[in-house]
Amino acid sequence: MKITDNILLLCFPLLLVSHTVSGQNAETAGSGGPDSPDAVLELTLDDCRQMAMQNNTAVLNAGLDVAAAKARKQEAVAEYFPTVSVNALAFYAFDPLLEIGVTDVLGKSDFSSSLENILSSYAAQYGFSPYYSTMKKGATASVSVVQPLFAGGRIVTGNRMARIGLESASLQQEISLRETSESVESAYWQIVSLEDKLACLADVNTLLDTIYRDALSASGAGLALETDLLQVRLKINETRSQEISLKNGIRLAKMSFFNSIGLEYNPYRTFGRDSLPDIDDIRLVDDIGDLLSPDNYYVPAEDVACEQEEARLLDMSVEAKRLEKRMAVGETLPQIAVGASYGYNNVIDKGSMNGLVFGMVQIPISGWGKTARKVQRLDAQMQKAENDRLYLQRQIVLQINKLWLDLTAAWEKYQVSLESLDMAKTLLSQMRDQYSAGMVPVSDLLQAQTQVAGAESALLDSRIAYRTALQAYLDRTE
Repeated sequence: MKITDNILLLCFPLLLVSHTVSGQNAETAGSGGPDSPDAVLELTLDDCRQMAMQNNTAVLNAGLDVAAAKARKQEAVAEYFPTVSVNALAFYAFDPLLEIGVTDVLGKSDFSSSLENILSSYAAQYGFSPYYSTMKKGATASVSVVQPLFAGGRIVTGNRMARIGLESASLQQEISLRETSESVESAYWQIVSLEDKLACLADVNTLLDTIYRDALSASGAGLALETDLLQVRLKINETRSQEISLKNGIRLAKMSFFNSIGLEYNPYRTFGRDSLPDIDDIRLVDDIGDLLSPDNYYVPAEDVACEQEEARLLDMSVEAKRLEKRMAVGETLPQIAVGASYGYNNVIDKGSMNGLVFGMVQIPISGWGKTARKVQRLDAQMQKAENDRLYLQRQIVLQINKLWLDLTAAWEKYQVSLESLDMAKTLLSQMRDQYSAGMVPVSDLLQAQTQVAGAESALLDSRIAYRTALQAYLDRTE
């Protein structure tokens, strides 16, 4: 028996199994099985963005930072209002805290000593104490109100710092939203690219099947060698291996992507929960579409650099240092406050209600030298923040220019990929004609087919790279 006959005998069962499996899949799809349209979850890029904005950890934390900054601002506003406190005290002493005799009132003298001796003799005779004692026990309770009038400008400065903190947190949230959107889009198109490559592999498999059938016919007619069939079969197995690796890569990419946007799924069809979609049944349906040249999107970098969130954050960092210096200077200024208190007192005499009003002035003296050194330190930090602002503003312009260069380079690579694919397809067409005429071996035809597959893969990568670069540029310029 010839090798050709052996190959035919091997192919017939495979074709039979393939036909049977195709029929079963068709029945499953028609009966609403896992691959039916009703079981497929389709996601657009906007859907994924919205899910990321609701579930992404960085976005959620940025929202919490804004909420904390709002609370801090409200906390600073409360410093303008008076402080109200309720105070209460009760005590009991083993011995009176205050004990007064004759000599304590009249001083040390012969007269006071004689008078004290007389009182002591009568006290022993009539049963009273020659000393006045009090504060063995007592209680007091009061309500106090203190209104600051001037605190060295620290209350006003503190409120300004809290406002800057809120604006900074809001800008950080916008940056987090922008970066998350860019990350979602990049991951989305990466998965789309992998799935497009999988579709290209299917086309390659179809072409290889055609080549194999042609080689099989030529071999049966004695026009091709058995090695030609083996080379085609090896190429088919190589493509199948690539398909398996690509499917696994798509699943892993989907898992990472869905975790980042907070989408729950079944990683395995067999062991998953019925309430969750299988990862293979979640499809990204958006297409890149037509691509326009970068000239349609150009904006001068200097015009948009000053509007960037990062640039505004730099301005706020300098302003925060100025306010911090003002807070330090405020520590050396007088503090003025007025207040009132009213309450019950039962410490010395009988319990009674009483009230008072008071004014308070506090002038720091000993801390001036320390504060002066602190102000010098803050001056240096403020100048450093100003230097950083000027440098980083130039870096922002540089970054926008870099995004433009990346965009134009991606467009040029895309054009090169289009040209390469056209040439590879032309070469493949010529090779097929020459192979059919028996002018070239099958290895040359397979090599031409490999070049087409590589060119298609490079074209997909260049389209994704350009779309990602374009979105990154638009996020900064629009």
